[in-house]
Amino acid sequence: MHDLSALAQRIRTDDDARRALQRRTLTVVAVSQVLGGAGLAAGITVGALLAQQLVGGDGLAGAPTALFTLGSALAAFLIGRFTQRHGRRLGLGLGFAAGGLGALGVVVAAAAGSVPLLFVSLFVYGAGTATNLQARYAGTDLAAPAQRGTAASIALVATTAGAVAGPNLVDPLGRLALGMGIPALAGPFLLATVAYLSAGIVLLVFLRPDPFLLARAAAPADEQAAGAAGAAGAALPPSPPPRPGPGAIAGAAVMVLTQIAMVAIMTMTPVHMRAMDFGLSAVGLVIGIHVGAMYLPSLVTGILVDRVGRVPMAIASGVTLLAAGIVAALAPESSLGLLILALTLLGLGWNVGLLAGTALVVDATVPANRARTQGTIDVLIALSGAGAGAASGVVMAASDYSVLSFTGGILALLLIPVLLWAARSGRPDDGGRPARR
Repeated sequence: MHDLSALAQRIRTDDDARRALQRRTLTVVAVSQVLGGAGLAAGITVGALLAQQLVGGDGLAGAPTALFTLGSALAAFLIGRFTQRHGRRLGLGLGFAAGGLGALGVVVAAAAGSVPLLFVSLFVYGAGTATNLQARYAGTDLAAPAQRGTAASIALVATTAGAVAGPNLVDPLGRLALGMGIPALAGPFLLATVAYLSAGIVLLVFLRPDPFLLARAAAPADEQAAGAAGAAGAALPPSPPPRPGPGAIAGAAVMVLTQIAMVAIMTMTPVHMRAMDFGLSAVGLVIGIHVGAMYLPSLVTGILVDRVGRVPMAIASGVTLLAAGIVAALAPESSLGLLILALTLLGLGWNVGLLAGTALVVDATVPANRARTQGTIDVLIALSGAGAGAASGVVMAASDYSVLSFTGGILALLLIPVLLWAARSGRPDDGGRPARR
């Protein structure tokens, strides 16, 4: 077992030791994210179609996204609190395990034709979504302040391999499912079961030393004292942790608004495509490219967040999402190419917003309040995604895909006034230096 105090003392004075531990942490997180990405893709690609098949009609087609994002909201809250007390390893490992069990429940529900079990299982499956998203913070715990955007981006780009492969395996996984006597649309959730459980095992076994606990132990004495009693579960009343800076509010707003725009359009794209007589392979292609655009650009966008600045890149994400909504709304019904372009822009805008928002939040927090704040913000992200997923089905039923796409793109621009407010309140964009608290 690592001596946490000795390691903390060492990395305070030895930058090489800190960088070595950071590289190890990023390697373990990246491996878990490759697996987690495969699990994440199942719900995105066929969740709405599976509900449509079991329930009938489009009115509840957005329910799967709403349910697993609601589940991810609860999981994000629990993981944030658990991590603040016990560290990233246990919080993330158990979160992925719960997601794997939820995916298995979806398979059973599809085989049994049970709508109630499907909805309960999708809710539990959402724990994997929350965990996959929160793993990006593990990459920032030991990172230098000026490299936090880049560190978060490595966790996201590692998700690409599994997240892109998953949607493009819809057909073979469907054939595998049929061979097992279960509906074809349950096939991707078979992959999600194995992927999420494997990701949890990787983190539980190999994420040592725990990066969050180590970063907290290495923090300045005043920051440690602020949350020490609460973290230890002591009988004495805990000292109140410092309040996050205004950058945390700005970062939360960026991530929430980009999530709403992305989820609303993404959720209904498979339903729209099926209504236009596109096959499952075409749906898998479009969603696969979209998910790739959500994660693959991360190494470039993360560096830009560190070098260009958090606020300019956040504004760029809103403009990109607006462009995505316009292209999706104006694309002819038979144009696969324009749908691919729209969903690529949608993924890219989300990616930039997530990395800029993540860096803003980390800059505006300290170890004594960081994990709890991150978990709370991810709850807001998940709830906003749940609302967007549920509303997307209603909007589609009442109007059409074009109206939905236009609305999502315009909503993304609301992040600009929030950023301007935060800039006046306390410099949310500080180039990587700790924000004013």
